Amino acid sequence: MSLSTHTLTFSYQTDQPVLHDLSLDFSRGQVIGLLGANGCGKSTLFMNLLGIQKPQQGKVCWNGEALGYDKRSLHALRQKIAMVFQDPDQQIFYTDVVSDIAFSLRNLGMDESIIQSRIDQALALVDATAFRDKPIQYLSHGQKKRVAIAGALVMESEYLLLDEPTAGLDPRGRQHMIDIISRIVGQGKRVVISSHDIDLIYEVCDYLYVLSHGRLLAEGRETDVFQNKAILDEAGLTQPWLVKMHSELGFPLYKTEHAFFAAQRPASLAHSSQRCSSSEKEVV
Repeated sequence: MSLSTHTLTFSYQTDQPVLHDLSLDFSRGQVIGLLGANGCGKSTLFMNLLGIQKPQQGKVCWNGEALGYDKRSLHALRQKIAMVFQDPDQQIFYTDVVSDIAFSLRNLGMDESIIQSRIDQALALVDATAFRDKPIQYLSHGQKKRVAIAGALVMESEYLLLDEPTAGLDPRGRQHMIDIISRIVGQGKRVVISSHDIDLIYEVCDYLYVLSHGRLLAEGRETDVFQNKAILDEAGLTQPWLVKMHSELGFPLYKTEHAFFAAQRPASLAHSSQRCSSSEKEVV
C-alpha cells in the first residue's frame, strides 16, 4: 500500500499557495517525519492526504492511482488512512471509552463480536485497558490521546497520521507514546508524524521531509537530515541533542537516549574503579 503526492499545490482561495509543488512518497520509510516551523503547511498537507482538502494542482495518489473525491472513494480511503489530531477532544465525542472507539465500526454495520475483538486489541496496543470503563471526562490528556489513537487503530488502517503526538504530555506520557508507535510499526503499519518534538522525530522516524513555507526543502534518512545544520537553520529547526553531542563534541552518533547512556556506563565504571584504586594506594 503506497501513499504519495505528485506536484501537489494547494491554497486557501488566495494568491499565495500554502503548499507548493510537493512530490512526496510516504512509503520510503516505516515512520515518516514531517518537519518545519509553524505555518510551513504540515497540517494542510495532512488534510490533503485525507481528501478533506483538494489540491488546485497536482494530486494525491493511493496505490499509484489519483485520489477520487466522490463519496465512495473517500469512504474507502479513510478506512486505509486514519488521522489522530493534536487535541484529542476534537475527535472524542462519546462520554465513555468503548462507545467512542466503536463508533466508526458500528457506523459501518460491522458484527458486534468483531467490534469487541478489535476494541480489546486496540486498547491493549495503547495501554488503555486499565481505564476502558472510566468516563472520558475523568481521563488525563495523555489518556485521551491513547483513546483517540485506539479509535483510529480499530479501523486497521494501513497508514496512521499523527499530528503532534507528544504535545501536552509529561515525560512518562511521552515515553508511552514512543512505545505505542513502536508497537504500531511492529504490526506492519506505516506512521506519518508531524511534530515540533525534534528529539521524538529523530528517535522514531527513519525518513524525513523538511518543509519551509510550503516547499520541500530537504528529504532523506533521519541521520543525514539532522546532521545538515545549514538546512535545519534555513527551516527554523534545531538539531536533536544526540546529534549535537555527535556534531559538536565528537561522540558517536546514537539513535536513542538509552543507547547513549548505556555506552557511557562502562567508561564511567572504569573511571570509578581507577579512582577507588588510587584512593586505596593513598591509604596504604
